[in-house]
Amino acid sequence: MPPILRWLLRLGPTNPIAVRLVQNGSRRSKHLYIRSIYLGMLVIVMLWLLLLNTRPGAELSYRDLAAAAAESFTYIAYLQILLICILAPVFMGGAIAQEANPRTWEVLLTTPMSASEIVLGNLFGRLFFVLGLLVASMPLFALTQYFGGVPGSAIFASYLVAGCAALVVGALAIALSVSRLVGKRAFFIFYVAIVSYLGVTLAIDLAVRNAGGGAGPTGQGVTYMTALNPFLALNALLNPTTYPAAPEGSRAGISRWMLESPVKTWCIGSALLSIAFMAASTATVRAGGLATLGSDASGVPWYRKAFGMPATASEHRAPRAVWTNPIAWREAASRNSTPAKIAARWVFLASGGLFGLGIVYFYHTGRLGHSGFQFAMIATIWSELAAIALVAINTAATAISKEREDGTLDLLLTTPITAAAYLTGKLRGLIAYMLPLLAVPLGTLGAACLYVALGGFDRAGGVDVSSTVARVSLSLPVILPEAAILAPVTVIPFMAFCVMVGLQRSLGSRGTLSAVVATVGIVGAISGVIGLCGWTAAGSVPLVGPMLSSLSPASFMFAVVYPFEALGETLSGAGPTTARLSLLGGSVVAALLYAGICYGIHSNMVRTFDSTVRKLAGAK
Repeated sequence: MPPILRWLLRLGPTNPIAVRLVQNGSRRSKHLYIRSIYLGMLVIVMLWLLLLNTRPGAELSYRDLAAAAAESFTYIAYLQILLICILAPVFMGGAIAQEANPRTWEVLLTTPMSASEIVLGNLFGRLFFVLGLLVASMPLFALTQYFGGVPGSAIFASYLVAGCAALVVGALAIALSVSRLVGKRAFFIFYVAIVSYLGVTLAIDLAVRNAGGGAGPTGQGVTYMTALNPFLALNALLNPTTYPAAPEGSRAGISRWMLESPVKTWCIGSALLSIAFMAASTATVRAGGLATLGSDASGVPWYRKAFGMPATASEHRAPRAVWTNPIAWREAASRNSTPAKIAARWVFLASGGLFGLGIVYFYHTGRLGHSGFQFAMIATIWSELAAIALVAINTAATAISKEREDGTLDLLLTTPITAAAYLTGKLRGLIAYMLPLLAVPLGTLGAACLYVALGGFDRAGGVDVSSTVARVSLSLPVILPEAAILAPVTVIPFMAFCVMVGLQRSLGSRGTLSAVVATVGIVGAISGVIGLCGWTAAGSVPLVGPMLSSLSPASFMFAVVYPFEALGETLSGAGPTTARLSLLGGSVVAALLYAGICYGIHSNMVRTFDSTVRKLAGAK
């Protein structure tokens, strides 16, 4: 065998790391279940869409069959991208968790494998399962060819878009693993970051198109976000009429790539970004990763020096003032104990605050109309609250389970700290940690409400919106100004509820991952049901409807930003004053309800604390 061919095979198919990952993963029943569920969902949705898009018992023409197949293929292609974006981080999460055990790297670095073999072996071994899902679904897509209406080039292009999305997610996961700056608990943040990125780019694209800033004759076509998001790239591929690209030759420079050929730009850009991640990982894997980059003779990295922090294993730390409850102080302080966490918090606060003030400024100068201002506010606040809620769930769900895993809980149980003080300290400390983060969405809403309350400083066109609801003409502020006071009353108790549920699951779970998954499921189910009920009741049930909308931060924010759409029945029947007073009463009721739930969960945890800890003693 030629040496060059043997070298290429060692990088991919015959790489020892890739072979080990594929062999071990193929034996796991979990992977079999994931593949079965993936294919089952695609098959069921495909059959359901074909039946839905045809008329049973009627004679169908070839045109009808082709149209049904084309529409079914479109939805299935979107579903496949969604499932790949959900499952790719799951398969790649092991790469991030791997660096939590330094001995794994110590063993790898003693082998004769080169840096490129180590990095590419991890990538190809874990990416194999994601690409296997795509290949397994190819016969299902081929069936649509029998009906017509679906060109083969569109099928292969959709697979290329999905494959590039999986590739860039995998390369990012390997880069995080090699950097050794994160641990296995960063998998949740990695997952949230991917979902947040997709959501933010979709929201920006929608806002630009609503303002007529996209390509096409009506400004509803491709935007700069299209080439940065796989869903938007797929939309440009499958819907060239309703989501058109810029005419060929009408742009120059980078605009030509992003607006004329968004699908090609996404595929090439994601491939180049993945290569850059792999090159950086190859350069740092044998140097100890980015965690040791720039360390001096004392072993203190440059980024810890910049924040005035000692080395990680330093025996001396500067004295600090501790709160009355040391558990509360530790929870609030330890969450900002690394340069990355400190920088991330300040970046979030600064960028979120500036973005919120920018929305108000653009509205004042007339660049945003009433509808654009309302959309920008609701999209921003919803996104920020969702991200903060996920952070609260993650920190609370790992607060006790990680102490059980590393043995810290055993030491705490030997101190005079009681179960009530321990759990109260956890809740208080986590809420104290979340308050600065909540200041961003609440401050954005507060700035907008203050601007509206002051009359918009003589803004051209004013700040009031007129509409007709059930044949009744009404005029209301573009955002209800009292929301600045009511929002904290609703949001903070809800975040405390998320934290309390996370602590309860963290106490009763054996591991951090199971605690996080259970908490997300419980909070998501409860808040989803309450939010949907409040959303529906707010517009259809007079008087009581606005009160029910305050039970969920999502429906409450929608009610104060879009009062005509959310409170229509109460506005037309009882008037704006009654509707706004009902929102006030609902906020107070919601705060008391969540406070009562937190108290009940806390009391139950204190009562069962000793038995639960003994039952799970020694669990890892």
